[in-house]
Amino acid sequence: MKKNLISLALVSLLASNAAVAASYEAGDFVIRGGVTMVEPDSGKSGIDLAGEDSGLTLSVDDNTQLGLNFVYFFDSNWAIEVLAATPFTHDVKLQAAGTETTLAEVTHLPPTVSAVYYFDTGSKFMPYVGAGLNYTIFFDEEFDSTYKDAGFSNLELDGSFGFALQVGADYQLNEKWHINASARYIDIGTDATFDVGGASIGESSVDVDPMVYSLMLGYKF
Repeated sequence: MKKNLISLALVSLLASNAAVAASYEAGDFVIRGGVTMVEPDSGKSGIDLAGEDSGLTLSVDDNTQLGLNFVYFFDSNWAIEVLAATPFTHDVKLQAAGTETTLAEVTHLPPTVSAVYYFDTGSKFMPYVGAGLNYTIFFDEEFDSTYKDAGFSNLELDGSFGFALQVGADYQLNEKWHINASARYIDIGTDATFDVGGASIGESSVDVDPMVYSLMLGYKF
């Protein structure tokens, strides 16, 4: 009797897992929301003044915002995903003579569209990989007040096209809800220009190239 009950429980569990694993199919739409952190490359970018290396460098701090994610499934494996978020605001740090100060603050949006492939695992844990394209828009570039007073002005950062690679996984809580975690690399590079004392002499090529980490709660329609 006990063996029969155990066998019945195992069959029920396997059937439940199989149902969850096959929960994505053609036409399914998923929306997710949670936290997304953008962690720029820790490397430093040089600054040129009037075409000459100034010996100064800059780097970009991390920032975390509300992340949004939209996924449309073509079948149980293939889907298209759009990553969105509220605007990220980063402090730009200036390194000079062994000291570091806040040079400026910049805001950006990095919408990313990716093709993703889900692996068949036969369980509630559903890993995937993805690749796609990113376009990053920079705006509200503003020098810190100390540098404004020193004559720095008109900071501008160009938009950036680049590729994106990611790994992630869904863990199914039930037929509709799941928890999602992902990590992605985004190729982001921008040319920054600025004025010093009213002259357009400052420039820097900045490789942001961040890792982007997300933890979200998802719902399937």
